[in-house]
This record gives sequence, structure tokens and C-alpha cells, in this order.
Amino acid sequence: MPPTMQVDDPTTHGLDAARLARIDAFVKARYLDTGKLPHAQLLLARDGRIVHFSHQGAAREDGTAVDESTLFRIASMTKPITSLAFMMLLEEGLVALDTPVHHVLPELKGVGVYAGGGNGEPFVTTPTAQPMRMVDLLRHTAGLTYGFQERTPVDAAYRAERIESWHGNLTLDQFVATLGMLPLEFSPGEAWTYSVATDVLGAVVERLSGMTLDRFFAERIFAPLGMRDTFFQVPEDKVHRLADCWTMKEGEGRVLYDRGEASAWSRFPRLLSGGGGLVSSALDYHRFNTLMLNGGALDGVRLVSPKTVQLMTINHLPGGRDLASLSRGLFNETTNAGVGFGLGFAITMDVARTMIPGSAGEFYWGGMFSTAFFVDPVERLSMVFMTQFSPSMLYPIRRELKTLIYSALTR
Repeated sequence: MPPTMQVDDPTTHGLDAARLARIDAFVKARYLDTGKLPHAQLLLARDGRIVHFSHQGAAREDGTAVDESTLFRIASMTKPITSLAFMMLLEEGLVALDTPVHHVLPELKGVGVYAGGGNGEPFVTTPTAQPMRMVDLLRHTAGLTYGFQERTPVDAAYRAERIESWHGNLTLDQFVATLGMLPLEFSPGEAWTYSVATDVLGAVVERLSGMTLDRFFAERIFAPLGMRDTFFQVPEDKVHRLADCWTMKEGEGRVLYDRGEASAWSRFPRLLSGGGGLVSSALDYHRFNTLMLNGGALDGVRLVSPKTVQLMTINHLPGGRDLASLSRGLFNETTNAGVGFGLGFAITMDVARTMIPGSAGEFYWGGMFSTAFFVDPVERLSMVFMTQFSPSMLYPIRRELKTLIYSALTR
């Protein structure tokens, strides 16, 4: 293990070692032995101290084992990092949550709400009831969408324009300009739809800071926090550490999606995706978790104030509603009852309604390749779970892990 990493005795931090061990046994029996997942890595910490760090399965087809050095595509776990970058600029007085987005990205001025057309016909739109604001980007109430949702003519237009392609298509500026020519699915603030909003937020960070998103992340976040293994492009000397990535294909089962040794993530992307483009390690993301748990500071470095972290980690959905009632498309399932959305991640509001153990104020999210994290400020508990398999919603492993993790607490 790296000399800077230490795994503490969990019993000294109020966790039962035997119950932690049964989490690994559960994952092996339920997901690895059955072939549902190719590998799994779990890091648990309390008060920022690592108390459990397990690795199971092969990172690559050649049998290379998963270990503490393995790199993973974290997809939408990029979103909280982009949100933090924006809040750093907010603290500098460069922007506010209620700033209209078109004040920074004029390409989005006058964008309308879908009222008809599409599928080869010109779109018909109506004016928005209110401007799209920065808070709408952070909480996914902007009226934007993802093409993979495949619900509406707007989704279809995203697919036709290859909006979400990171290689060989649009730059980030071109991406914003293209969005300005497409309608919104609803007026900002009216509903919640998981979307490219955080990619747009990445463009905001670039315009406000005068730095490309990769440079801002590297210089303002990763270097100060000692996150040496987080990047948009895996360096050549680290490609051997990148795990293979798998997906479920109808009629074929689990198939290889992106081979680690020849990965698309080894090439610099044309579009820097603040919504899903990063590769990271469990140890690096643990440092991000600990920064947030500590109210914006880690090892003598402060990136934001405790009040800013408090603002980020409360529910910002209109009317205090939850995802189950406000979401259109993904995440309107009953399992998201009692779950709100803050400035970059989901927020547990009502533990009873979620029907799994947790704490009010816990914040979390995951990525399309089944990675996940959570931070519980009440229990001072945090988790990073890594694997490489999509779609992430095929299996309930994230909810199962939470139940097992909280069952290991002794105080």
C-alpha cells in the first residue's frame, strides 16, 4: 500500500470487523461468483480515517487483480467535483446561484420550451416562465436532458446531434452553442430531469475562471488535495492501472465496453465533460469525500468554507419536494421518496421514506459504470465503491451496500 495510506482497526472507530467482512462475502457471492460484476472495490472511512479497504476480482481480462492502485471511470461522480469548482468561484464573488446562465453563456439566451415538432420537423417553442439560473444547473432543474433517456423528441435531437459524444464531435463551446439551438423539456425550475446540466456548468467554470476545465481541476482542486490519480486523460505511464469496463448487451450478456490498455480515456477528449468525464481511484475520491466531510478543508488546505458546504448539502428542489415527486424520466422511482437534491448530489431528507438505513443530511451519487459514494455527516461515515459495469441501475447493489455498511456500526 502507498506509504501515506493506513487502514485503521475498525473497532476503534465504532465498527464491527466481522460485519464489515460479511459485506465482502455478500458482494462475492451475489455479484462476482454469479458473473454480474467483473470486480469490486470498497473503501469505508469514519472521521476521514480508512477502516475498511477491500479488493475483489480481476481488473482486466488478463487476470490483473484489482488493488489500491486501480483506476476507474467514475462517470457522474465527476458532477460533485464540477459543482465544487463552481462554488469556489461563487465564493470569489464571480457569480451567484440566482445568476441567469445566459449572463455567462450568451449562447443560451432566449432558449425556449418544447411545444411541438421534432423528428424531422422544425421545433415549436414557448418562452420560459423564468430564466435558467445557475442553481438550475446544479440541481438539474434547467429543462435540459440526456439523449439516452429516449423519452421525447428533445432527447432524440440530443442523440442526432451527438450532444454527449466526448471524442471527435463538439468542443465544450460548440456543445453549449448547439444546446442554444434546441428546446428545453420544461421551463427552468418546473421539474427535475437528470441531464447535461453539469456539463454546461463546466463551461461556466471555464468562462468565469479563464481556464480550461482540466486545468482548473488540476491546479485548483486535485493538486491542493493531493489527488494525483484523477484526470480526464489517463497518462501513458498509468494506463496499465486502468480497469477494463463492461456493459450489458441484449442477447449477449456482459460484454467488454472499453478495454483498459486501449481505452478511449487514454486519449484527450474533444469535449471536457464536467458531467462525467473523469477517471479516478478510490483513494483519490476518498480525499474528496473527506474534504466535504470536513466542511471544505483537508490537511491544512481549504477550498471552500463550511457554510458553502452546508449550502451544497441541503435540498434545493423547488417547494422542498423530493425526486420521486418532481422527477421526469429517471429517478422518479418510489425508492427515491424522501430524497432531495442539493448543489451537485442527492440529499437524504427523510430516512423512513427511503426505506434503508442512513441519516438525514447524508449526500451521495454514483456513475453509470456502477461506481458510487456517500458521505454521512451525522455518523462521520463515508464510502467509495468502485466497479466498471453499465447500466448502473440494473442491480440494487448500492442500496444493499448501504444496508450492510450501516449494520456494521456499533456506536
